[in-house]
Amino acid sequence: MEIVAIIIGITLIVVVLWEGFETIILPRRVTRRYRLTRYFYRNSWRPWVKMVNSLVPLRQRETWLSYFGPLSLLVLLSVWAVVLISGYSLIHWALGSAVLTTDGNVGLFNAFYLSGSTFFTLGLGDTLPRTSLARLLVVVESGMGFAFLALVIGYLPALNQSFASREVRISLLDARAGSPPTASELLCRHGHKEGKEALRQLLHEWEYWSAELLEGHLSYPVLAYFRSQHDNQSWLAALTAILDACAMIVAGLEGACERQAELTFAMARHAVVDLSRVFISGPVETYPDRLPPERLMELRLLLASKGQKLHEGDAVERKLRELRLQYEPYINSLAIHFQVSLPPWIADEHWVDNWQGSYWGRH
Repeated sequence: MEIVAIIIGITLIVVVLWEGFETIILPRRVTRRYRLTRYFYRNSWRPWVKMVNSLVPLRQRETWLSYFGPLSLLVLLSVWAVVLISGYSLIHWALGSAVLTTDGNVGLFNAFYLSGSTFFTLGLGDTLPRTSLARLLVVVESGMGFAFLALVIGYLPALNQSFASREVRISLLDARAGSPPTASELLCRHGHKEGKEALRQLLHEWEYWSAELLEGHLSYPVLAYFRSQHDNQSWLAALTAILDACAMIVAGLEGACERQAELTFAMARHAVVDLSRVFISGPVETYPDRLPPERLMELRLLLASKGQKLHEGDAVERKLRELRLQYEPYINSLAIHFQVSLPPWIADEHWVDNWQGSYWGRH
């Protein structure tokens, strides 16, 4: 029985150390099919969504969904700590490490207490290892406890920095593409004399942002569950608006920065496809169509009124349809997974930008 306990304990320790190594120390996409961290997020997010949709009023659902990211991270770190302590406690119990009574009887609970106080370096002194091997185990576990806390302290600021960097660009898009951001507003607001160069510069910045988003979310997938501060903003909605605008430009927007739009489209589409793979969200056909023929005609007229002309002809519509098929199924899949509303192609005339409103004005 003691041998089995030691094997199980060592297995638990190795599994958690490897998961922590791949999640924190080696921040990159891991191609292993089975990962406990990925399993944890997929199987905790779904019940959370069902609970929120069933019990929380519609107006408060976005707030409750936003709790999942930070809470899940704390729970994951706590689970790692508990599993490590449990693994060491099984080894302590098998070795008879803990001494609490004069007869030297060792219980599993006492072994867990010894392991926990050692892992968190409490140093209470009321449980003691009684063999050289057990003392060595205590030293190793206490060192691992220090390392675990140090990694957590370094991990959280890295997450916050990546989150802040992502949200800054999304906030800057507010005055340039509306709230939520749409391709129509992005293109219309750059229809002035110097708008073409400003649009080219903006797409260049969003090419870089898309690359940062991809690398950040591949390294720290939990960031995808951290939602934006405003209910009508999200990293997926912003990425969708940029892809829509780039597709429109490449399809045949007269006088626009076609080459930069192609580069930004390629990087943004790369991010969408890779992230859908990370979160195991296969492409899903968009229904209803986000841009049916009558809406496309409306978009043409709207762009023309703002100094932007979309070329006529079946070739333009065919090219636009081909470009949309390259990314829309993936963003639709991610939207379903993360419970995010995708922005339309044409902004609602009653929408107000976030910067134009205020809390006090709604009372």
